[in-house]
Amino acid sequence: MGFDDAAAGGEKLSLASVGLAGAGAGAGAGAGAGGSGGGGYKELLVVALPKDDDLDGAKVAEVIGLRLPDVGGAVRAFFRSREVREFASGALAGAMSKAVLAPLETIRTRMVVGVGSRHIGGSFVEIMEQNGWRGLWAGNTINMIRIIPTQAIELGTFECVKRRMSEAREKWKEDGCPKVQIGKLKIELPLHFLSPVAVAGAAAGIAGTLVCHPLEVIKDRLTINREVYPTISVAFSKIYQTDGIGGLYAGLCPTLIGMLPYSTCYYVMYETMKTSYCRLHKKTSLTRPELLVIGALSGK
Repeated sequence: MGFDDAAAGGEKLSLASVGLAGAGAGAGAGAGAGGSGGGGYKELLVVALPKDDDLDGAKVAEVIGLRLPDVGGAVRAFFRSREVREFASGALAGAMSKAVLAPLETIRTRMVVGVGSRHIGGSFVEIMEQNGWRGLWAGNTINMIRIIPTQAIELGTFECVKRRMSEAREKWKEDGCPKVQIGKLKIELPLHFLSPVAVAGAAAGIAGTLVCHPLEVIKDRLTINREVYPTISVAFSKIYQTDGIGGLYAGLCPTLIGMLPYSTCYYVMYETMKTSYCRLHKKTSLTRPELLVIGALSGK
């Protein structure tokens, strides 16, 4: 690309010559070049640009109509989107809760699988005698790795399904519900009676469990048998070598059976309490302490 000064209408301009390479760029240009068609530039585009000593590539691109993609803007828009904020909120909430309540989680896991004392106090003393304070946070690393994606997936799925169900519900009220034809009989499915919150809560629990159940299995092995499974990688390797992929999903059906009503009831309670509290106090939004109390009373 070359720049030459020229006068046009009393204003000093720069002529930018841009060579367009390629065999199909213009057959006439090759003939005008004395018949030398052996490669090189085939056509010359001359653009008049305002004279500017600080002219750079970005200004040239702007004048001739080129626009570079705004990668930074796209990244900022992505992280400001509602879905990303919901995923991040769920991940942060899960991480904070598990970090604080890890000792109780360790004692609960030992009592569930029948390791050591059957009482909270006795189990606490046993852990302290055998492993010290660090024993109360046994398996906490994998627990954090598990809970962050689990909570993120659950909250993100809940909000997304709730919005879609609310939109579909309004559409069903206006246009009618879907119909199923059995022979000559048409049956209209009363889907408009479904609660968007209940359906979204069930979907959130199922999605989080299906994706993150292997991490739950590894966490339990690390908590109850630290000698056999000293690290996350060793636990994963031994489970996979012994039982394959099925071993990582051991106990999935009971977990889903328990998670489905629990997740549904939790989100229904949470949304009901939040909505009722806002109506009672005539608020459009709640503070963080208020959300914390409502979440705790909802059972999570």
